[in-house]
Amino acid sequence: MQAYVYKSQRKDDTYVYLAQRDAFDVLPAPLAASLGALTLVLEVALTDQRRLARADAAQVRDELSSRGFYLQVPPSVTSMMPRHND
Repeated sequence: MQAYVYKSQRKDDTYVYLAQRDAFDVLPAPLAASLGALTLVLEVALTDQRRLARADAAQVRDELSSRGFYLQVPPSVTSMMPRHND
């Protein structure tokens, strides 16, 4: 499966994967408005062997098939903090 990855110009480290190039009409209007302009940064084949830095390729493929897009957001600050066992 081919995917087209776009970077949000308004939200840092936020990317949208689309099943079709420039098919922005699949994005819900409120989401599209919050992301602002999107810039194509990568075209990638999502094969079973493909590893992605911050997403599970199988999940991306599933969402592309069902919704037409996948939204990748940065990890939250709290998820990056070390856990303490008290």
